[in-house]
Amino acid sequence: MQTTLPDLRTAIGFDSTTCSSVLPDKGMIEYINMQLAALGEPIFGKEEDYAFLKMGQSLMAHYQAKDQLRDKLRPPSDRRIEEWLHQYLQEVEGAENLHLPGKTFSLGQHGLSRMLSLPPDRDEFHSDIVHSYRIANGVLHNPKSDRRTTKGVFHVTEGGLPIPEDKKAVPKKTFAKLLEHALQPPSELMRLPFTSTQKEQARCWVSLLLRPVVCPAVPGFTEQKSMEVRFFAPGNLVCNLDFVESIFGNAGDPYLHQNDAGLDIKNWSGHTGCVILAPHLLKLTKKEVGLPHISEANERQKRDGMCWENEDELYNDGQAYKVTARDENGVIVTLISDNYFGYCKKEVKTQLSYASNLYGLVEEEHAGGALAFSSYDLGEDFRLSDYMPEVNHTFEDVVRLYAHRMELQPEGYGIDLKHPNILYVPEDAYFSLPDQKITWRNAYGERSIKLLARKTYVLPSGYKVRLMKPAEGRRWRLIGTRAQPTMSHKPCTVSGGGKSEISKSIADAIIHNPFYVDHIKEAFDKVDEILGREYGNRFRDASKNRAKGRPILSPERSLGSVIKLLNPSDEYTEEHNAFIRGIPTEIKELVLLVKRFYKPDWGDNWRDRFAVDRINGVLGHELRYRGAPIIASYLRLGYEEDGSWRVFTLRKDFWPAAKIQMEDDITASVVVPREQITGTAGSTPNPSLKFTYNCEYRLFQRPDDAIIRGYDHQTERDLSQKGNFLSNYEPLGQAEAREIVDDAVRFDYFTGPMKAMLQDFVENPEENPNYISTSAIPRIIDGKFSKNPRYLQTRPGLEAPEDIYLAQMGLRFFRRLREEEPVHTPVDIVCPGHRNNPPEGSIRSLAVLNPIHYMPLPEAFMEFISSMTGKSPSTTGAGSEGALTKGPFNAILPIHDINAAFVSYAVTGYQPFVTSAAYVGPKFRVDHDISLLVPEIWSRMKRIERDPNYLIENGLLDKVEDMEVNGKKVPASILGYRINQNFVNLFMGRVFGSPGVLFTEEMLKPELQDLETFADGIANMMGTHQRVAANYFADGSYERAVPPIKALLHIMRDGEYEGKTLASPELRAMFTREAVLESDWYKARLDTQQASDVALMESHLQYLTSFPHDFAGLAERRAEVEEKLAYYKSEAYRASIVGTIGRDPSIGIV
Repeated sequence: MQTTLPDLRTAIGFDSTTCSSVLPDKGMIEYINMQLAALGEPIFGKEEDYAFLKMGQSLMAHYQAKDQLRDKLRPPSDRRIEEWLHQYLQEVEGAENLHLPGKTFSLGQHGLSRMLSLPPDRDEFHSDIVHSYRIANGVLHNPKSDRRTTKGVFHVTEGGLPIPEDKKAVPKKTFAKLLEHALQPPSELMRLPFTSTQKEQARCWVSLLLRPVVCPAVPGFTEQKSMEVRFFAPGNLVCNLDFVESIFGNAGDPYLHQNDAGLDIKNWSGHTGCVILAPHLLKLTKKEVGLPHISEANERQKRDGMCWENEDELYNDGQAYKVTARDENGVIVTLISDNYFGYCKKEVKTQLSYASNLYGLVEEEHAGGALAFSSYDLGEDFRLSDYMPEVNHTFEDVVRLYAHRMELQPEGYGIDLKHPNILYVPEDAYFSLPDQKITWRNAYGERSIKLLARKTYVLPSGYKVRLMKPAEGRRWRLIGTRAQPTMSHKPCTVSGGGKSEISKSIADAIIHNPFYVDHIKEAFDKVDEILGREYGNRFRDASKNRAKGRPILSPERSLGSVIKLLNPSDEYTEEHNAFIRGIPTEIKELVLLVKRFYKPDWGDNWRDRFAVDRINGVLGHELRYRGAPIIASYLRLGYEEDGSWRVFTLRKDFWPAAKIQMEDDITASVVVPREQITGTAGSTPNPSLKFTYNCEYRLFQRPDDAIIRGYDHQTERDLSQKGNFLSNYEPLGQAEAREIVDDAVRFDYFTGPMKAMLQDFVENPEENPNYISTSAIPRIIDGKFSKNPRYLQTRPGLEAPEDIYLAQMGLRFFRRLREEEPVHTPVDIVCPGHRNNPPEGSIRSLAVLNPIHYMPLPEAFMEFISSMTGKSPSTTGAGSEGALTKGPFNAILPIHDINAAFVSYAVTGYQPFVTSAAYVGPKFRVDHDISLLVPEIWSRMKRIERDPNYLIENGLLDKVEDMEVNGKKVPASILGYRINQNFVNLFMGRVFGSPGVLFTEEMLKPELQDLETFADGIANMMGTHQRVAANYFADGSYERAVPPIKALLHIMRDGEYEGKTLASPELRAMFTREAVLESDWYKARLDTQQASDVALMESHLQYLTSFPHDFAGLAERRAEVEEKLAYYKSEAYRASIVGTIGRDPSIGIV
C-alpha cells in the first residue's frame, strides 16, 4: 500500500484540509512578478503596487546580471541532457551549438503554472491553439484538438536503439533541424497569458522538473526509484505544464543541489528525460528539415513519408506528431508539435517505459487496479464469532502491539490517537442496533458503549463495523468489512477497457426501490410451500442425499446456501431443477427476503412480521417489515437489444466492497521473490509477487456517464469543488447557468454538491469568476458534444487518508504485524480488459468473448501482443493498440515490454482472467458494468476458488472449442476458457439474489447470437495476430524475443512453430515457471541485471567523486555507494534476484 509521498502542497498543490481558491492570489502575483522582473520581462500591473518588488530592485538587478550567465550555469539535469545531445548528434554539423533554453521561468513549486495560465484581471485567455477560462470550479483549458490520434504521430530518430516497425524513422540531421526550430518559437507563442491583457507583455520559456516513479519501494528488497524529466514550453502553453505537474508532482528548483538526481544515490534510476513543446513545428517543410528528395530516399523513408517530391510539402503533412531521440545511454529527448494534454501525459509514460526497460526488474504498465475489501449488510445485530468462529485474534494482542496508537478507555476499548472516529473494541463485542449499544465482557463484568454513526469499530481481527443508513427510505444497518483485501490488477487493457472502472465503487450503479408483491396471501402461500419442502434428496449423486435436509429457515443454513439451493445446477436432479425453474423470480426473491429477516424465535409465524397497506380498502403492493417499507437494491448488468436496462436484485446482505484505488493508467511495478520480502506478504501463495505503484497523483478521467445528471456521484462531487483542471467542457456564463438552475425538474436530477455549486454561482456573481462548467455539458464542437470531456481527479486515497490508515490498521491486526513491519498488498488477481464491439461500418466485429474468460499464458500473450480494440472515445482510430496496449507509446522495440511481461507472469504464476467491456456478443451492450462487478466477485472468492485449475476441474469454466462455420474452421480455442452457468450461480450468487437469470445462454455463448458474426470476429482476431506478428519479424524484434515468445510469434504469423501448434504439449511446456527458471536465456537476464546495477553504482561513484562542491553528507554518500557497489558485485546479490524479471540482455549497458 503506497505510503511514500512528497510534500503534497509544493508538489501537487494539494492540502486535504483546505479548498483551493480559484480567484487570483495577490501574494502569488507578487511572487510571479519578482521572478518575471528577475528575467527582465514585463510584470503584471504597476511596480508601485507591489511593496516587496519595489524594495527588491537591487536584488532584481543581481538576478538579471546572473541570468546573462545562465547559458553556462545550467542546472545539472540540463547539463546531462545537453551533453548527451552533443554526443548523440556529433556527426551532424552545427549540433554543438544547440542549447536548451537558459532563460526560463522556472516552476519551483506547484501552483505557479496555474496562475500564469490566465491573466489576473480577466477570466479568459485565447490564442489560436488554446482557449482558457477561470471558472468557479477551477480552470478550463480547451486545446485546438479535443482528443489525440495515434495515426502517423510517433516518430523516432535513427541511431542508438532499433526503431519499431510501426514508427516513422527520422534521420539524425532532421531531428537536429527540428530541435533547432523547436528552440526558436515565434513571438506570439512565447506570450505569457499572465500579462496578456497589457500592452507590455512577458514573452518567455517556462520550465519544469519532474521525478516520476520507475520502481515501487518494497521493504527488504528495494527503495523507490524515479527518473528525472525536464519540460520546456513556450509561455503560451504554460497550462500544459500545470497539467503535467498536477499529475506527476513538481520536483522543485532544478538549480538546487538537493534536487540534483545525480546526488540521489538511493532513489534515482539513472535516467533523464526531456520534453519540449513546439506546435510551431507543424509549419516546417520536409526540405527545410533536411529530408531527402524521393529520388535519394531509401525504402523506409518512402514508406514513412520521410522524403519529398515538391518543395512545399509539409513535414508529416502538417499533422500533429512527436519525435523522439534516445539510445542505451539513458537519456531520451522528445519534441511534441501538439498541445492536446494527453500527449504530455503519454510522453511521461513513454519515458518511464524507456527507463524501466533500461533499469531492469520493473515494468511500466498500462493498468488500473484497486484493493477491494468485501463488505456486507449485517442487519440489526452482529457478533463476529457467530459468523467466523475460527477467528482467534484478541484485544489483548492488539493492546500489546499497538497501545501506543490508541487511548485506552476504562471500559476496555481504545480510541485511535490520529483518527478519533476509529474505535478499537474487544473480540466478543456484540453490536445491537435496537439497543444502540455495543457490549462485551471482561474481567470487570459486562461493559458497553453507544453505537454511533460516523464511527468505525475495529475488532482485533481487523474486521470493521459501521452504522449506516444505506439509502433514502431504508432502515439503518450495521455494515461489516473484512480486513484482508483482494488486490485486483488490470493491465494490458485497451482504451475503454475498464481500467478506471475497476477502482470505482459500484454504489453509484445501484438502484433502490420499494419491494413490491402481488396478491400477498397467494404469494405467502407459495413461500410457505417452498419453505416447507424437503430438499435432502436433490442431488444427482445419491451419496450426497439424506433423509432430512436442512430447512431453509434453519440457522444452520446461510443465505448463500439458500440462493444456491434455489438456482438450477448440474449437481441437482432434473426433478429439483424443474421445480426451481418453475418458481417465479418474484417469489424466489420473497423467500430470500424472509430468510434475511428471519429470527429463530419466530418459529413458523413469520407472516405476521410482513404486511402491505390497504389503499381505498384494497390491499396494496408495497411490502413492509415491522411497519416500515422494505427497500430492495438492484444493479444494472447491461442492456437488452431494445436498449432497456437489464436490472437484477442484489442479495439482501450485499454491500458494495470498500475500495482503495491503487492504479489508473501509468503503473510502475516490480516482481519480488517471496523470500526477499520483509514481513508478511499476504494470502497469495505465489513464489514471486508483483507490487504496483500508481505514478499519478491526479488522474485524467473521462467520466462517460457523468453527462447523465445525477448518475456519476463521484464526478459531480469532484467537479463541484474548487481547484479543478478541466478540458473539453463548455464554459457557461451567468445567463446559461441561470437557465440550468431555473429548469427546476432537470436541475433536480443533479446531486447535492453540483446543485449547490451552480446555485452559489448564480446567486453570488461578485464572489465568483465569470464562468462555470458542469459535468453534464461537454465542450461543443461543430454543434455536437465532445466525446472526450476530461478532468484531473485527485487520487481518491489522497483525499481520504483515514481510509488508507484504516485499511492498514485492519491488515496489521489481521496479520498480527509488529509496528516496524510493513503492510504489503501484492497483486492477488490479474484481470485485463477486452473491449468488444459489434460490426459497425468498416470496423469488423470483436464481440467474441463472454463476460469473463480465463486465458492460459500462450493464448493470453497472443491477446496482449495484438491488444485489439474497436472504437474508443479517447482516440480517433481502431485496430491494434500494440504490445500490452501501449505499443504506440513505445520509444523502443515493444518486444522488450513483452519479454518483461512474459517473465513476470511466468515467475509469479499469476493467471489472467480477461473481462469484457462495451459488448458481450454483438447484441448485448454492457458498457463497464462487468468491470465494476469483477472486484465484487473476486473479493468474495476463497483463494483456491481463484485458481483456474480448480475452476476447470470443478466444471466452473468451459474450454472454448474450435468449430466449423460454412465449411471453414473457426479456431475459437484461442479464447481459452469461459465462465458458465455453474460459475455464475456459485460466485455471482454471492452478489445477486437470482444469479440464474443474470446471463442468457446467448451471453455465455456469444456464437449463439450470430454465428457468422462470431466467426468473422475470430477471423478478425487471427488476421490481426498475423499482421501484428509480422511487424516483429520486419523490425528485428523477433531476434530479441525470449524463446517462448519467439515460438508464439511464429504461430501467430504462420500457424505453427517447428511443427508445433498452440495445442502442442511441448510448446505449452515452454510457458511454465520451471522451464523459465532453468533456461539459459533467463539466467542471462539475471546476469545482465547484475551488470546494470553495478554500472549504475559506478556512475554514482564517479559523479560524487567529481562533484565540484563539498557539502554535508557527501563523504557518507560516497561510502554508501562503495558499500552497495561491493554488494551488487557479489554472488549473494545474484542469488537474491532469482525469481525477478531481470533485465533484457539485448539492450546494451553503457
